[in-house]
Formats: sequence, C-alpha cells, structure tokens
Amino acid sequence: MTDGTTETGETGRLDAAELRRRTADLLAAHPPADTAPLDFLRARFDAGLAWVHFPRGLGGLDAPRALQAVVDAELEAAGAPDNDPRRIGIGLGMAAPTILRFGTDEQKQRFLRPLWTGEEAWCQLFSEPGAGSDLAALATSAVRDEDGTGWVVDGQKVWTSSAHLARWAILIARTDPDLPKHRGITYFVCDMTDPGVEVRPLRQITGEAEFNEVFLTGVRIPDAHRLGAVGEGWKVAQTTLMNERVAIGGARQPREGGMIGVAARAWRERPEARTHDLHQRLLRHWVDAEVARLTGERLRQQLAKGHPGPEGSGMKLAFARLAQQISGWEVEFLGEDGLAYDDWTLRRPEGVDFTGRQAGYRYLRAKGNSIEGGTSEVLLNIVAERVLGLPPEPRTDKDVAWKDLPR
Repeated sequence: MTDGTTETGETGRLDAAELRRRTADLLAAHPPADTAPLDFLRARFDAGLAWVHFPRGLGGLDAPRALQAVVDAELEAAGAPDNDPRRIGIGLGMAAPTILRFGTDEQKQRFLRPLWTGEEAWCQLFSEPGAGSDLAALATSAVRDEDGTGWVVDGQKVWTSSAHLARWAILIARTDPDLPKHRGITYFVCDMTDPGVEVRPLRQITGEAEFNEVFLTGVRIPDAHRLGAVGEGWKVAQTTLMNERVAIGGARQPREGGMIGVAARAWRERPEARTHDLHQRLLRHWVDAEVARLTGERLRQQLAKGHPGPEGSGMKLAFARLAQQISGWEVEFLGEDGLAYDDWTLRRPEGVDFTGRQAGYRYLRAKGNSIEGGTSEVLLNIVAERVLGLPPEPRTDKDVAWKDLPR
C-alpha cells in the first residue's frame, strides 16, 4: 500500500474500504437518531474512529492520517454528532498531540478520551504579562513541595482563551532560575478547578471576553501531571506551539470557504456597492485565499508523515494577513453598515466565529490574528531562520541565567 486507499496490504495498515466498513458497524450499533450524542462520541472513540492516525486504544487505529476524511464524510452523511471542535479546539489541536508525544501511558489513558469527546475542555497557560513574544522569559515558578511528590506553582498567565470553560490546562513554569531561560522550564497539566486558580475576564475590542487572565497562587500539581522531563519544558512546548499554528492557520477549507466566502457572497448580493477597485482587490484576495488553501493541503500531507515543523508558522502568517485584509475589504465594501453589529456585550463565548457573525465583529476580531499563537513578527523570524536558512538574529541572553536577566 502506498497511498492509504488500496486494499489492506501485508503491513496490516488499514485502507479506506476497511474504515468505511468499521464506520458502518459503528453506525449500525449506535444509530445517531437513537443514541445520545455523548454516548455516540464515546463509542466512536472506542472504535478507533476519533482520530484514525492515533494509536489503537487511544481513539485511533494506527491508520494514515489522510483517511480521517473518509470516516468524517461517512459520519456526516449519516447525521452523526460531532464533538464541537470550535469549543474544544485547544484540547484537540494543542494538548492532544503534546500528550500523545510526551505523556505517560497513564496520562494518555486519563486525558485523551474525555478531551476528544468534549467532556473536558482545555486551555493553554503559556503567555504572561512579561513573556508574550519572548515566551521563554516566563516568570511563573514551580517549586518542589516538601515531600517531593509534587509542585507548588505561583504566577500569572494572560490572553488565555477559554480558561473560563476549561477543566484542564497545559502549563509551562520555571523550575530552575539558575539556568538560561530556555533550559529551566518544565511542562505540566494543571487542574483549573484546584484551589489557588483564579480566572478573570479580559474584555476585548469586540466587546466580549473570549480571553482571560489567570492567577496561580500556591497551586499544587502532582508530579504525575508533569509532561516530559524536568527542565525540558521548552522542548515539549515546541510541539504544542507548532501544532497551535497549524490549528489556527491550517484548518481544512473548501474552495471559497471561510472569510473569503463571506466576502464573495456579499459582493454577489450587493451589486449596487460594486466598484472596479473593490472588484480588483477582491479578486486578489480570492486568489491569495485559494493559494493558502492549497498550501494548507500540502502541509497536511507533510503532517501525515510526522510531526509539524516550522512550515506551520508560514501558514499562520498567511492566515492572519488574509483575515485582516479580507475583513477590511468587507467593511469598506459595506460602507456605513460595515462596522455595525448587534452584540456589543460582555459575552463569554465558547469559541471564535469568523463566518457566523457580522462584518464589524470580523474586522475587529481579526486584529488579534497577528498576535495569538505567536506574533507575526516572531513567526517571520521562524520562517526566515528555520525554513529559508537565513542567519539568526543576535541573541545576547542565550547563555545568561534567567535570574540575571533584566526585567
């Protein structure tokens, strides 16, 4: 078997026909019309049809990643419930691949099933008031407790999406201030319901509070909730960050999907607002969106062969630029109706909805696309150094102990 679509070969890897058969068996045993959504999702996970490229027993079948589309299409046609990926995107796109790569067997068994079914939402405790673009400068501390079985965490995190919904968080904290900033960090799973965890809303330019700041005061984390070795948190975090950029910028879209589809629909519905200049700009945005979509397909083919690399940073860069350009075009095209929208309240949303809200919301929310998941400036450096092979920027603090860095 070479492309994942032929009959099962001697290697025992599954093909599309076998996955269709297994999906049909799932639907026969758990008809979507007669099965509670959560029960169906649990059964799907146990059948290995949640993410087919994951190992057996962890929601997968060790099948090629590309075959997930076969399962998804069969289930969608049958009206099966999904796991609301917009609400649990951080768990699916960031926590799960990190746990899979660095977690113990016990951690994988404990966390992956309720993560995928949506029973337990996740958030990401990375950025801090003094460590955003320079994330490795983080100051949140984790100190061994008296009996050596766990850690006591103190600090503040910021821009934490969905912290108000999350049961669990992926957290990086400093465990050795005597080492240079990249080497004294350890990666943990934090229970957001534990004493000492305080979540406060951050109101955004859109009027809602999708983000939060999180205060950690004497939060106790058992060592069993550590991911990776002590002091190797930056290495673990790279897996999270690379997957995050793919999750933000590399989501699969049909042709004319996403924000370019909204803009094109507005153009077709309002012939009285058309001008030659707006038409030419829309065409350029449409072409750029299609190039980005096809590039994303190529990136997902690379992902099928292993872990994401720095190319995901390029996709996230393109996504942020396009979202801001297209939303700006839409506001200009709609004229006096462009910036108005009818939900200017302190909402606590369960996710970002770029296509189901009004143009004014999209325009304002898109401003955050060049900040979240790594600023565009940082991602440009990553692409320059790790994709194009250009000389790195001078880093004078690379070998300086974190405690000696100016703050």
